[in-house]
Amino acid sequence: MIDRLSRSLEGIKPSPIRSFGALARSTPGCISLTIGQPDFDTPEVIKQAAKDALDAGLTSYAENNGTLELREAISDYEKRHRGLDYTPEEVLVTIGASGALYTALKGMLDPGDELIVPTPAFNLYETIVSSCCGKFIPLDISSTGFQIDPERLEALVTPRTKGILINTPNNPTGCSLDRRSIEAVRDTALRHDLFVVTDDVYRELVYEEGSYFDIALFRELRDRLIVVQSFSKPYAMTGWRVGYLLADRPVLERLSQLAQCTVSCVSTFSQAACVKALSTDTSYMVESYHRRRDMALAMLEEIGLKAPRPDGAFYLFPNISEFGMSSEEFCRRMITEAGVAAVPGSCFGTEGYIRICYCVSERELREGIRRIGRFVSSLRG
Repeated sequence: MIDRLSRSLEGIKPSPIRSFGALARSTPGCISLTIGQPDFDTPEVIKQAAKDALDAGLTSYAENNGTLELREAISDYEKRHRGLDYTPEEVLVTIGASGALYTALKGMLDPGDELIVPTPAFNLYETIVSSCCGKFIPLDISSTGFQIDPERLEALVTPRTKGILINTPNNPTGCSLDRRSIEAVRDTALRHDLFVVTDDVYRELVYEEGSYFDIALFRELRDRLIVVQSFSKPYAMTGWRVGYLLADRPVLERLSQLAQCTVSCVSTFSQAACVKALSTDTSYMVESYHRRRDMALAMLEEIGLKAPRPDGAFYLFPNISEFGMSSEEFCRRMITEAGVAAVPGSCFGTEGYIRICYCVSERELREGIRRIGRFVSSLRG
């Protein structure tokens, strides 16, 4: 009966990032720099809020869109931190950012519709587009300093283009889109009546003030902008699986109808913990990632691997094109020959690079990059 299943499932493949993580775990002594998961524990006050919610009996269904308490807290947080004016009725609580992305793209794309995505990009985007019978249209920005060239963006627009998806700071580069890039997205979206989805899961992990330009501040985009956010990265809550999206009320109401068909609601006690998260100071995590970025960049420079300087998140994207092999071959050999694992750039739609996650202990990170150094030295030799 497998041939009777939906053809949309044919484009869904196992996560290549997870595959390299699994290969690293199966290799004795291998240091894994593959998974973008904070090495911090969830702050105690957030865990205590979940325990208190359980003790208070908050184990029943919540509203489909999320508890009013959490939606009010999100609305207030976004207003204070970003100056946004989304009401609680314009907030949808989801199963992580993945749930928010799926809801946004499934609600946006009809079969054959196109979504433009600057690459390198998180591979889940293409998977979701494929599952929605849409067409993923990559905009290669690796040759333009990881910024969007307005003319290249404009050239990709067709009558079937439905929207543009951006991720800033970016996974896998850690780079933020500058004002010129953001304005190019705005102008193209308005000119061609397109949606804009902004995946902001690393927005709270920005290192230097002024390096992040917020597309949501362009009020003229409000009717077509969908903001995706998650509690996973900034609060070390990856396993809690809570995220949210923000959208203009008419759009949000339609997307909510779709979300009700897939997930009745997010667990109530987890939402209570997320209310507490929004008032919890996690700046110490950002400071730690900042230190690790500086250390890792300096070490990569010493071994002669060039990488764009990340503005945030916890990824480095060094160029390995000098070695004349695919990024997948490079990473497989590095695991078996050097005992250190990274993710091939091909997993993000860009060859000639590898992704290194530096959200591991400084000891592991230092030793991992030393092993990379010995490996590339042997290749050069």
